[in-house]
Amino acid sequence: MQIKKTSQFEFIALMASLMSIVALAIDALLPALNFIGFSIGTTQETDNQLLITMIFLGLGIGPLFFGPISDSLGRKPIVFLGFGIFIIASLICVFSKSLEMMIAGRILQGIGLSAPRTISIAMVRDTFSGDYMARIMSFIAVVFILVPIIAPAMGQFVLNHYNWQAIFYIQLIFSVLISFWFWKRQPETLPIERRLKFTSHIFMNGLKEISKSKRTIGFTIISGFITGSFMVYLSTSQHIFQEQYLLQDEFPYIFAGLAVAIGTSTFLNGTLVLKYGMEKLVTIALGSFFSISLLYVFLFSGSGNPGIGVLLTFFGLQFLAIGFLFGNLRALAMEPVGHIAGIGAAITGFISTMMAVPISIFIGKFTSSTAMPLFIGFSICGLLSILVLVYIKITKKQVKFSPENSI
Repeated sequence: MQIKKTSQFEFIALMASLMSIVALAIDALLPALNFIGFSIGTTQETDNQLLITMIFLGLGIGPLFFGPISDSLGRKPIVFLGFGIFIIASLICVFSKSLEMMIAGRILQGIGLSAPRTISIAMVRDTFSGDYMARIMSFIAVVFILVPIIAPAMGQFVLNHYNWQAIFYIQLIFSVLISFWFWKRQPETLPIERRLKFTSHIFMNGLKEISKSKRTIGFTIISGFITGSFMVYLSTSQHIFQEQYLLQDEFPYIFAGLAVAIGTSTFLNGTLVLKYGMEKLVTIALGSFFSISLLYVFLFSGSGNPGIGVLLTFFGLQFLAIGFLFGNLRALAMEPVGHIAGIGAAITGFISTMMAVPISIFIGKFTSSTAMPLFIGFSICGLLSILVLVYIKITKKQVKFSPENSI
C-alpha cells in the first residue's frame, strides 16, 4: 500500500515530528544537566548522565506494551495514550527534588514517548517496504535531525532567560501541538481486516515469529551496538565539551554542527539506498565506523585529549558513518516481520535499547578526564557489529545455496 504522492511530504514531516519529541526531550536538556544536578542534590557529575541514559530505558520498555496493542487496536489511539503518559511524567520531572524522583520521571517520559516513536516506525512499515521504506526512513531522519541541531541552543536560551523547569514545559507544548496535527491529518494505517486479535499470547507469538528470522535478530543486535555507542556521546558530550574543553558557551553550536554530519549522510542515504541497497551501505558504513575509531585510539592513546579541531573531525567522520546506519539497520530488521509491524517494532526496539543502555552507562563512567573511552567503546562496538554482519551474510549464503533451495 502506498500513500498518495501529494501527501508524502506531510507524512514524512508528521512521522519525523512524532519521533522528534524524543530528541527534544533528550537534547534540549543537555546544557542544563549541571543545573538540574545541583537543584536535585547530585553528588557526582557522572550521576547527571543518568538523566540522559534513563529515558532510553523507558524507550526500550514501553514498546513491549504499545506495539502488540497497536496491532490489535490500531496505531492512532496508542500514540495519544503515549503522549498522555509523557505529559504526566514531565510534570513529575518539573517538581522533582531528588535524583531518584527525577530518574523515575525520565524513565516514565521514555515509556510515554516510546509510543509515538514505535508507532511511527510501524506506520511507515504499514505503508512502505524494501529499499523504498529505507528511503522514506532516511527522509524522516533528515527532518528529525533538525531537532538535535537546534535543541541544545534552545535549551541554553531557555536556561539563560528562565530556568531548567521551563525546558520541560516547552516539551509539553510541542507534544500537544503535534498530537493535534496527528489527530487532524493522519489517517489510520492499519485497517481493521489486518488487525490481530489481542490475546495473552500475542507477545510470545510475536517473539517466536521474530526469533525465527536470523536477519531481524542480527540487524537488531548491530543496531544495539551502534545505538549504545551514540548514547555514550549523548550522555557525555556536555561533560567533554563544557568541562574538559571549557567550551560552555560554544557547546550548543558544536552539538548542532555534529548533528549536521549525521543529517548530511542520512540525506545522502535517501538517494544512494535505491542505487546500492541497504545492506551494501550498512557494510561500508560499519567498516568506516570501526576504522575511524580505531585510528583515533592508535593516534592518541595515552596522550590525553587532542586539540578541539582534531576531536571534532573524528566525531564528524564517525557521525557521517552513523547516518548511513540508523535508518538502514531498522529497515533491514523490520523487513522480514512486516506482517506484525507493531510487535516487530516493539521487540526490535526493546532488544537494541536494552543493549544500548548498559553499554552507555558502562563506558560513560570512564570519561571523567578524556574522550578516549568513547573511541575505545566505538571501536569495540564496531568490531562486534562487523562480526555479526559477517555471520548474517554467511547465513544468507547458506540458505540461498542449500540443497532444499536449489531444487
